Amino acid sequence: MKAMVDLHFDADDPELPECQSLIDAHLTFARTHTPPGHVHALGSEALGTDDVSFFTARRQGVPVAMAALRDLGERHAEIKSIHTASEHRGQGVAKFMLERVMGVARERGMKRLSLETGTQPAFEPARALFQSLGFEVCEPFADYTDNPNSVCMTRLLPEA
Repeated sequence: MKAMVDLHFDADDPELPECQSLIDAHLTFARTHTPPGHVHALGSEALGTDDVSFFTARRQGVPVAMAALRDLGERHAEIKSIHTASEHRGQGVAKFMLERVMGVARERGMKRLSLETGTQPAFEPARALFQSLGFEVCEPFADYTDNPNSVCMTRLLPEA
């Protein structure tokens, strides 16, 4: 396992070509493993809106993971489009990324952090990671619906 000290987490621009490459990989993964009409991953345009903050983890200047944080109002935020490049999986990068995004949410005064992910087997590692960090299955929130292809998860955040 590579040391996490070589990862640099920061806000980033989803329109940059190297970020677009990671976003495209995420969209391809989601579309490969999720039935049409049930993919909730965001493209670069949606990741660049005012209510969304986009972050990357870079290793030697190259983005290896990404995540976004969407402000839902009322001190509730959503993790969107969290993805680790396939060649960097199994090294703790996703946990590093999720912990950093959770920290940003806490710093911004969020009390609740939620997410939606797929129910298909390809999403099992993500669901296990979310559960390990205190996320629990919850009712659909925001615009999500109760359906067999999605699971919503949430957790309360401690005060910053």
